[in-house]
Amino acid sequence: MRTYVRDMKHLVSALSVLCFLAACATTKPSQVAPSAQPVAAPSVNSAVIPAPRTDPWILERQAECVRRAAEAPQANVVFLGDSITQGWEDGGAEAWRNTLQPLGALNLGVSGDRTENVLWRLQQAPITRLQPKCVVLLIGTNNLGHGTHTGEQALAGVLEVIRTLRAQAPAAKLLVLDVFPRGERFNPMRGELAQLNQAVRAQAATLGYESVAIGDRWVRADGSLDPADMPDFLHLSPRAYAAWADALAPQVLQALR
Repeated sequence: MRTYVRDMKHLVSALSVLCFLAACATTKPSQVAPSAQPVAAPSVNSAVIPAPRTDPWILERQAECVRRAAEAPQANVVFLGDSITQGWEDGGAEAWRNTLQPLGALNLGVSGDRTENVLWRLQQAPITRLQPKCVVLLIGTNNLGHGTHTGEQALAGVLEVIRTLRAQAPAAKLLVLDVFPRGERFNPMRGELAQLNQAVRAQAATLGYESVAIGDRWVRADGSLDPADMPDFLHLSPRAYAAWADALAPQVLQALR
């Protein structure tokens, strides 16, 4: 009797294995466990694809800068960027009025812009018709600061903006500023920005622009940012805008000559 029971257990076990193997042989591709599915291809880098801003609070400014680029008379110097560039009309208004406006400068900065937004504006209203002798670009902090792109993606976006500007204004002197440091003290974001700046500087000779490091002057000996220059450790004070204008003026004047 014991032998019979043992043999029956072996038979049931064998039948179970056979049923499992048969089921596996007839499984459809859609029934494969998720871990066996092919790995999806990397998503497209949105930092290099022109895209307008859609947040309501900035639409008026975006439209104004497109209008300026499309309708303004010839501009000797064109500034492109995000809130730090737009700030020439706020905290930097006096420095702009005293130093840059007399040189024939036009401000096309839009707060919150990322590389894809600048590309869109250049697509809507190319700066070619302005015939600038000098173009000043500061862009990239929002690609990283908003967490929308990796360092590599942000770099690709910045370089795409540079290539577009070179195509639209090939005779202009192009000054590409290092993205300014942000955050009161050492932090991972500072490291990403430093690596981005290094990579952008490495392309200067190849793509035909001058890399300009100005933000370092606002970093103190202990690595902290001076609140007298960056009150919120991102945007500039009037004092910092004055220093920025003084640093840029000789390079701009050289381009105008």
